[in-house]
Amino acid sequence: MIYLRKYSRYILVITLIILAYNLYFIYLVPGANTQYLIYFDVVVGVCLLFFIFLDFMHEKYRLDKKKDYLQSKEVICFEFDHFDNIDIAYHDVHVLQKQLDEIYQVNNDLQDYMTKWCHEIKIPLSASLLINQKNTDYQQKQNMQEQLEKMNQYLNQIMVVSRIQSQIHDIYIKPVSLKDSVYQSIKNNQFFLINKHFEMDVNVENLQIYSDKTWLIYVLDQIINNAIKYAKESPQLKIWSEHHEEQINLYIEDNGEGIQSQDLPRIFEKGFTGQNHHNGQYKSTGMGLYMVEKVISQLGHSIEVDSAFQEFTRVHITFRDQRDYFYR
Repeated sequence: MIYLRKYSRYILVITLIILAYNLYFIYLVPGANTQYLIYFDVVVGVCLLFFIFLDFMHEKYRLDKKKDYLQSKEVICFEFDHFDNIDIAYHDVHVLQKQLDEIYQVNNDLQDYMTKWCHEIKIPLSASLLINQKNTDYQQKQNMQEQLEKMNQYLNQIMVVSRIQSQIHDIYIKPVSLKDSVYQSIKNNQFFLINKHFEMDVNVENLQIYSDKTWLIYVLDQIINNAIKYAKESPQLKIWSEHHEEQINLYIEDNGEGIQSQDLPRIFEKGFTGQNHHNGQYKSTGMGLYMVEKVISQLGHSIEVDSAFQEFTRVHITFRDQRDYFYR
């Protein structure tokens, strides 16, 4: 039906031409043999139907092919040179590409500015941390230290996020000590772990994985930082590893607020904050676990989270043996 509607005008014109020829032959040609006219009409009709059938099958093939292309996530207009107005599609693609290039350049400039700003602001921040060490009022010193440490963490997160948004061009996979990475992350968060009186239980084997240490420590920092944010009374943090034949598993478990069951499937969504409110002390951006999942995916690892509300949260990271991909 779609084909007939599309080409109905052409079919109507051909039909009128044949009808006009028949009328001319019957009424204006004296002594005409109508048998020849009938023979001519049959031959023309068969040829016309055969042509319509071939054209219909070709059009059906093109439409089926178009449906297949529309399932693709790539640019497909270049596959349709034979379609009408394809030059308009090419024009629009080039215009959009130019606009995207301009936006990309603006984002790169903004990213460079943010990175430089973060590096510059770290200088007075480091100086403030040193000055605060001379504070003789212990309580005031602790309060100030906590705020300065938070500022330092937020700056580090901004720098990492800006690099993630640039498609993580600087990933370098190589042998990394899992134990060293875990202890480095604990050291990065030691002020808050001590301040919150965390009971630590760390049992990580001295195993070698294939990852990027900088990005891996960022992931661990985010997970431990979440455990600190969600901490309750008598907080505990357990970190352990398990070594299997073709993979290494790392588990990080806390006894904090946990995650509500309806929120658990969405924790890696961008901007999702859930129904927990960090004991009213923190305002979640919903970006931490989103960034964690994004980095983990780029590193070739996998991550799972299991939790029971008001009981525990357990993060499971799987490191598969990737040496064959990098060392042959």
